[in-house]
Amino acid sequence: MAAPGWIELFTARLDTLDLRYMVTGSVASMIYGEPRMTLDVDLVVELAVEHAAALLDAFSEAEFYRPPLEVARTECGRDARGHFNLIHHGTGMKADVYVAGLDPLHAWGLEHRRRLGSSGTSVWLAPPEYVILRKLEFWREGHSEKHLRDIRAMLASALELERGFLEREVHERGLEEAWRTLSRK
Repeated sequence: MAAPGWIELFTARLDTLDLRYMVTGSVASMIYGEPRMTLDVDLVVELAVEHAAALLDAFSEAEFYRPPLEVARTECGRDARGHFNLIHHGTGMKADVYVAGLDPLHAWGLEHRRRLGSSGTSVWLAPPEYVILRKLEFWREGHSEKHLRDIRAMLASALELERGFLEREVHERGLEEAWRTLSRK
């Protein structure tokens, strides 16, 4: 399955900046599993404080809502959970930008990301193991069934997964209850 075309509103600009990023969240789970409705794209971006201005410059104020530079720099300076939004004025489409920081799972995901599409119309996609682990964490935080549905659809597809890595991370992150819940429903 190809990534929805509107995602390139965001990823094409990241590609021109030569920033490491990956599409994750519901868009990634749809590509690996089954389609569902979403109006935003989650992006993990490796972004140092000193590159925040260049990123914002790539998203002109005439076309996008973007946070003030001070906000972007603050978020880029966080070791974990740095986050800001970009919103395309013309379509209302939104990108949730998560700064990789020092998060080891972000680092693993960026190292194992996959190129999807052909040159000129391609995006970097988070590996399925990363998407599954994050969705398990989100389920643990809020118990939203959409995360379990997304994971089930991914597992039902013919994905090749690094099962050892996935099981080890489930255990190390204390996600066993969430993992067991997948088989109960």
